[in-house]
Amino acid sequence: MDEHYRNQVALFRYGIIAPLVTAGNSAPADRGEFFRNAAEKDYSFVDGRTVRVSEHTVYRYYNAYMSGGFDALKPKGRSDVGKVRKLDEDSVSQIEYLHKEYPRMPSTLIYQKLIENGTISKSQVSLSTITRYVSSLKKKEGTMPGREFRRYELEHINEVWYGDSSVGPYLRDGKKRFKTWMIALIDDASRFVVGIDIFFNDNYVNLMQVIRSAVQKYGKPQTLKFDNGSNYRSHQMELLCARLGTALSYAPPKSPQSKAKCERLFRTIKDHWMSQLNMADFHNIDELRESLFTYIQKYNQTEHSSLGRKTPQQRFFDESNLIVRLSDEKIENSFLLELERRVSRDGIITIDNQEFEVDYKYSSQKLTIRYSPDFSHLYTVDPITGELDEIHILNKLSNSDSHRHTQHSYAASTEDTK
Repeated sequence: MDEHYRNQVALFRYGIIAPLVTAGNSAPADRGEFFRNAAEKDYSFVDGRTVRVSEHTVYRYYNAYMSGGFDALKPKGRSDVGKVRKLDEDSVSQIEYLHKEYPRMPSTLIYQKLIENGTISKSQVSLSTITRYVSSLKKKEGTMPGREFRRYELEHINEVWYGDSSVGPYLRDGKKRFKTWMIALIDDASRFVVGIDIFFNDNYVNLMQVIRSAVQKYGKPQTLKFDNGSNYRSHQMELLCARLGTALSYAPPKSPQSKAKCERLFRTIKDHWMSQLNMADFHNIDELRESLFTYIQKYNQTEHSSLGRKTPQQRFFDESNLIVRLSDEKIENSFLLELERRVSRDGIITIDNQEFEVDYKYSSQKLTIRYSPDFSHLYTVDPITGELDEIHILNKLSNSDSHRHTQHSYAASTEDTK
């Protein structure tokens, strides 16, 4: 069971309990009601299957997270969790063929045909197994019925932050023009812009920088909501939200109404800021960034028609008691990127063509690495204790003067004892 799969299972489990974890003061007094309701819902497992979990299992997930954090949700036992154990390759192939050729064929008829041709038997596979697998195929194809959209507004600040990006003005350097991107976060209840910045690239690292700045200033949101762009659908984003204790939500595909407040913010920025810019006045992106910050400060302090003649800043800080601030250490650890690397025999790992020196005891092992985007802090995660050990850039000159210690393997040590 590799680390990626364990993380995926932990994220699945966190998604079930996230509404209770992030509820804060609004959490129901009777948590048992939440566990019972959660056990009545269908969930899409990491392999696409539709599954249900028992009330006791939801309770166990919640207790594990509250006592041990995100890492406590990772599976430690069986290696076959998430696999379709009752359906062999031939059964799956026939189900997919029938569903593709006859998309309106019900699961009951598919089940009957598989029994008739001897692919499965009633004693081995139940109808519910076939039904769940066909449902997972429909979800992958996006054939679920459409949803009705209504205008809504959440009651309190920091319940939902909407995030999105949009093309900014073009900076000129001599004869070349460079596209810029604005990345913004806006609070639903107050319309307060909690985070915004402008970059040359629209990527996850820049998005994370905006989120980190917002969390440091205004606390953590209960939910972060994005569209389905690759920046937001990344595995790193799922890990970030799980570590912060924040739920992650996505707007349905092709539904800009789902994040209308963010769309409206960018339209206002383009109409009132970008339209009045004289790009000849800006020589670098830092000057452009300063201009954007000045405009957003004015935007947050301007009365909003939907806020009862209050400014977004006033509306936000009217409920300053709801701001949940995190410690500097919690923020630092939560915003570390994560990947896996195999340590070379001489104790070296490579990230983005940069070599880093790892404790020699990890040589030839596969380790989880956590690091800041600017590589100012890099850590290995001890595979046994989970503790973080800081590592540094390889210094060959320093190593040339260091004393070499003999590393005895386990096999050699056992031979000595014979």
